[in-house]
Amino acid sequence: MTKDNVAHWALTHPLAPIHVDCATAVMLKILDGKCKMRSEEKRVMELLYDEVKTQPGHLLNTALHLLIAQAREHPDEATKNIIYEKRLLAETAISRPVMKGFKAMIRQEGLLVVAVDGEEDTSDAT
Repeated sequence: MTKDNVAHWALTHPLAPIHVDCATAVMLKILDGKCKMRSEEKRVMELLYDEVKTQPGHLLNTALHLLIAQAREHPDEATKNIIYEKRLLAETAISRPVMKGFKAMIRQEGLLVVAVDGEEDTSDAT
């Protein structure tokens, strides 16, 4: 999926503020190295994050976006430690059912493929 595909998807599937938080939490998990999604899914989630990061969230502080930008530019050990702490806080703030619902929705709506080449669906894997 290309950047343009993800941009079009985001325009035609506006996210609720809590789902913007979910996309941010997944981005933190990717940067933290704890995301268990397949590489292609991680890339799509990074593109989705880029599309929605300016939209209002519900629970997470908007200052996270600056931290994420810093971590993407300069992934040093100190920044990675801060990302780790913020990821844990984000995962605590967003309930598991909300996060699972978000991942199920983006799969159902075609942003992520449900299964690839007979692999099992890893919709819980982030």
